[in-house]
Amino acid sequence: MRDFHQPGRSAVFATNGMCATSDPLAAKVAVQILEAGGNAVDAAIAGAVLLGLCEPQMTGIGGDCFVLLAKPGEDDIIALNGSGRAPAGLSAAEMRDRGLATVPISTSDAVTIPGAIDAFCRLSKDHGKIGLKATLAPAIHYMEAGIAVGPRTAFDWAEAEATPQGAAKDFYLINGKAPGAGQVFRAPKQAEVLRRVAQHGRAGFYEGEVAEDMVASLQAAGGSHTLDDFAATACDYTTPIAGTYKDLELVEHPPNGQGATAILMNNILAQFDLPSLNPVGSARAHIEAEAAKLAYDTRNRFLSDADHMTRVDHMLSMETAKELAALIDPTKAMANPVKLSEQVHKDTIYITVVDKDLMAVSLIYSIFHSFGSGIASDKFGILFQNRGAGFTLEEGHPNEAAGGKRPMHTIIPGMLRKDGEVIMPFGVMGGAYQPNGHARFVTNLVDFGKHPQQAIDAPRSFSDAGDMKVERGYSDQVRQELADMGHTVSIPETPIGGAQAIMIDRENGTLQGASDPRKDGCAIGY
Repeated sequence: MRDFHQPGRSAVFATNGMCATSDPLAAKVAVQILEAGGNAVDAAIAGAVLLGLCEPQMTGIGGDCFVLLAKPGEDDIIALNGSGRAPAGLSAAEMRDRGLATVPISTSDAVTIPGAIDAFCRLSKDHGKIGLKATLAPAIHYMEAGIAVGPRTAFDWAEAEATPQGAAKDFYLINGKAPGAGQVFRAPKQAEVLRRVAQHGRAGFYEGEVAEDMVASLQAAGGSHTLDDFAATACDYTTPIAGTYKDLELVEHPPNGQGATAILMNNILAQFDLPSLNPVGSARAHIEAEAAKLAYDTRNRFLSDADHMTRVDHMLSMETAKELAALIDPTKAMANPVKLSEQVHKDTIYITVVDKDLMAVSLIYSIFHSFGSGIASDKFGILFQNRGAGFTLEEGHPNEAAGGKRPMHTIIPGMLRKDGEVIMPFGVMGGAYQPNGHARFVTNLVDFGKHPQQAIDAPRSFSDAGDMKVERGYSDQVRQELADMGHTVSIPETPIGGAQAIMIDRENGTLQGASDPRKDGCAIGY
């Protein structure tokens, strides 16, 4: 239990259903869907689509998603890959010929086909209860009526004010400026897109006038995208991967997401006596940073589209983890194993919902960088992700950019199982931080006995491309000790990531929701 003398946030308890996400309105809408008879899938879709209005710098219908779904009475967790592919005309060789060393983040080269809408339609059809019309109705209403911009969203919006270009400026700025906290933001053109999806399903987005608008806008920006690329978009059911950390099983989405990195990092950390360390001390932060460097280096070498990756078993192997752990000096920072060749950033939303039947959804949904590519379609204002920046241009690399291929993704939904039962859907936003965030969350729970809300509230650190970011929740003494070990230490301008979780307490018949104070959102139950 937290110290009630200190500032903090209590967990939210309920018995019938719960949503935890990064905006209160989206959480409220998700719970209203549950109260109206929808299930966790319906509620998660409703909340996620609305988050594209509440946090348009983070996500939107021009982006991708990954989903983990646990259904009552079924032992296996379902994984759905809603990430889009590169247009058929994309060529790493052609970009190298232009003198490019990486995929430029603010051009049509980085725009992969949006996969989220196809995934939402498939989820609703296969596992939902009330249908797309009812599920999308709240988002359609708020797209037209508008929402009051939250304080954290306003902060992020102002930071990325220069990113929207061309038509995107008209759709995502107000009189040329980022809206401030409390200003009303509307997206009526996207309401029209959602009406078409509600009426016609995926065809309302990937075919006809909406698809024509997206293709024409991308081609005008120099892209090779075609109507055939959009029509061919399809999500895929896949088999989750998992790893055990002491008494908990961490379930992750398989590649092209980076969930294997989180499992590898936990396996490395399992080689150390973390419970003997101060949870907010320099020794723990140092070992975690070194484990992250090694796990991320492995990711950069092997992780790619599942059709092109052959080393998943190597990443999940405990023997690999033991060999990497042996490279860690508990008193000295290693040089960064490799310069990260993929673009990584921190813009994503996460939503988790558990309903009265204990159907649990863990859904992560993103346009990658803040405001994605900065390019929006001319007529409907659909903001395009820049997930193609997750490709490398290194010839022969499994993640080399190519037409029809999915790039390495940073976004990863998570679930925890204990004794074969799902006990917690959870997610950690924060781009490259996400595997580190999953490992930090799990070790906070297991090694330091924290409640999910305490595990989320706790200060974070992250060694990112040679910069050891240490939040202000750590003491100056810890920062100095880390610097003495050889880390280049900084205090990040924005907090590291965000997180949500719902703990399923079967013994008491309750749900316990946790939501990150680093974001505007909350957990709501009924």
